[in-house]
Order: sequence, then C-alpha cells, then structure tokens
Amino acid sequence: MLALLPVETGPTPFARVPITEDEAAAMFRAVVNLFGKWAITDEQAATLLDMPVRSFRRWKAEGPGRMSRDGRARLSNLLGIHKALRLIFSEPQRGYGWIKAANTAFDGCSALDVMLGGELTDLMRVRRYLDAERGGW
Repeated sequence: MLALLPVETGPTPFARVPITEDEAAAMFRAVVNLFGKWAITDEQAATLLDMPVRSFRRWKAEGPGRMSRDGRARLSNLLGIHKALRLIFSEPQRGYGWIKAANTAFDGCSALDVMLGGELTDLMRVRRYLDAERGGW
C-alpha cells in the first residue's frame, strides 16, 4: 500500500499578497507626491482616494491612518498609471501632462476626468487603457 505524504505548496502565481500597513503608508506618500506632479487639487485627490477632503489633508500632513482594502487598491492603480506613463513617455513632464489632456479614447475627456468619476473602476479603466497602449497586461 502506498502512503500519501503531504506536499508543501507555495502561493499560486496569481495569489494576492496583502499590502501591509507600512507598504500602504509608503504608497500613500508616493501618491501624494504624484498628485503634486499632476497639479491636482486636494478636492480632486480626495475624490480619487474616496475620502473626505479633511481626512486627506490630515493624512497628507500627519501621515495616513488605517487604510481599507479599497483604499489600497486605489493607491495601487494610481501607481500603476504612473508607472505605465513613465514607460510610455521618455519625458516625465509629458506623462504628467497627459493626465489632463483630452483623449479620444475617453470620448474627448481627460484621464483625470474619467478618474474623477470617483469609482475604483474609473481608475482601473485608465490603468487598463495605458497597460494596453504600452503592450502590457
């Protein structure tokens, strides 16, 4: 009779590793810096992060508090958008400006206009578009 031994398995290639609090805080700081490069207002930033403006301003000044799963996903998508733009444009300023430029892919609206819809899916829509444009997935 053959005995079956347990086999240790690691995470699958598509397993999601949770973002730690420290990582989320670092992502938040990076996104605040990115918002400065995009020249967006605190009100717009709060919409992109789905939080009250007062909370955004406090977090910006004092450091972020505990972040929800949705908040972490928003940060991840915003940084993914930034990364895609850095890969597409050799001049960083062109990428920063692209966010506010009218785009036929968004029916003449800018990527920022789309993202200001306020839903996580709005951020994902811009990120998917850029990933497709650069040939990534």
